[in-house]
Amino acid sequence: MRLVLIATTLLLAMLAAVAVPAGAFEKRKYDDAAFKAAQSANKSILVDVTATWCPTCKAQRKVLDSLAKRPEFADIVVFEVDFDTQKDALKAFSARQQSTLIAFKGAQETKRLVGETGTDSIEGLLKTTLKK
Repeated sequence: MRLVLIATTLLLAMLAAVAVPAGAFEKRKYDDAAFKAAQSANKSILVDVTATWCPTCKAQRKVLDSLAKRPEFADIVVFEVDFDTQKDALKAFSARQQSTLIAFKGAQETKRLVGETGTDSIEGLLKTTLKK
């Protein structure tokens, strides 16, 4: 029985590794300590203020998922802020509505978009995080 459990665990771990496309963003639920650590490490960061019910957010997600496959954006860390439940984060980022995308290079905010769903605009936003 124990061997079956170990084999199943290993299989699930391998499937999870395969399910994440190579070069995809590192997505995390927003956590203040993790965000500050990423800033201290001078990471390329995108804060995605989103809501499950928001059609604009869904359109942004499609664009972001497409751009996530591009190698130049592979190291971007995406922190997802839930508009409905993470009010402290909204206040900290001065984000007044869902569908807000905020780019950072380390501690420096580089650009922000609100309600934008165009591929070129979102790609331009991501590129600002790549500055040295």
